[in-house]
Amino acid sequence: MLYGKIPYVDKPVSRLFAGTMLNTMRDGQDNSEYLDQVVEMGINAFDSANVYGFAEASLGLWLEKRHDRDQLVIQTKGAHHDRWHIRVTPYDILSDVHTSIARMKTDYIDIYLLHRDDETKPVGPIVETLNGLVEEGLIRSFGGSNWTHKRIAEANAYAKEHGLRGFTASSPYFGLAVQHADPFGGNCIGISGPDNAEARAFYKDNDIPVIPYSSIGAGFFSGKIKSDDPEGAKSILSGSTVRGYCFEDNFERLARVEKLAAEKDYTVAQIAMAWVLHQDMNLFPIVGTTRISAMKENVAAVDIKLTEKECAWLDVRSDDKE
Repeated sequence: MLYGKIPYVDKPVSRLFAGTMLNTMRDGQDNSEYLDQVVEMGINAFDSANVYGFAEASLGLWLEKRHDRDQLVIQTKGAHHDRWHIRVTPYDILSDVHTSIARMKTDYIDIYLLHRDDETKPVGPIVETLNGLVEEGLIRSFGGSNWTHKRIAEANAYAKEHGLRGFTASSPYFGLAVQHADPFGGNCIGISGPDNAEARAFYKDNDIPVIPYSSIGAGFFSGKIKSDDPEGAKSILSGSTVRGYCFEDNFERLARVEKLAAEKDYTVAQIAMAWVLHQDMNLFPIVGTTRISAMKENVAAVDIKLTEKECAWLDVRSDDKE
């Protein structure tokens, strides 16, 4: 496993985060055996959210049994909208942080992300609230999930002007498949494809870590579907994956991933994940699976080497991979 650094997190962070939006964890089941196996693979970073059912509580059951909290990186998210109101307010942020800490049976959160944004709200009170939580020792690093790079830049400009800490992490969608439509609803932000070059340049130029979700296209590159059967894919994949990723250009990317995977003797998912890790940003993809075999494949993908030509060819930016 390779490790990187995230500002204000005082420990190495594995290049892969283990996601907890899993059915067993959302149901609040004890997943200690599975999580222990994940740690044995070298993954020390875990992603959860206030709205993932009982996932935080399931994670807390496991954390309570271990004695290495100082070696684990816990990221969770809050301020997600609900059916009644938009929840990006100081009150909701404070409420969600305290709830998450209680559920996870921990004293602090390594990385806290605001799960959604409300661009009608000024960034000042949000930044000040998050800095207050840092001062209390309840969170170490903070950022946004599904925040545009322009709003993050606005928040960081406010922080700099007022001598405060700014956003030091972002979690948009990023993967080889271009997100052409909002898959889950509620203002999901993607930074893949030619239209989002400015966003990627922002993260690179400002050295802001990106912790992307759905990096294999929410199952698009899982290996369950074939590039030559787009209609059949729609009957296999979830509705959100179909809405977000089942487009002609992505099936061409899938065809190229299939070809390269066969040539290199890797799985489709491994090549798609390796492509993500070869991009020129400080990346920590979130991987969600309950199958240990699939997690092992993702860990192995960290060590796969791709050339620049192969990466461009996979992304249909070139017709030559040699």
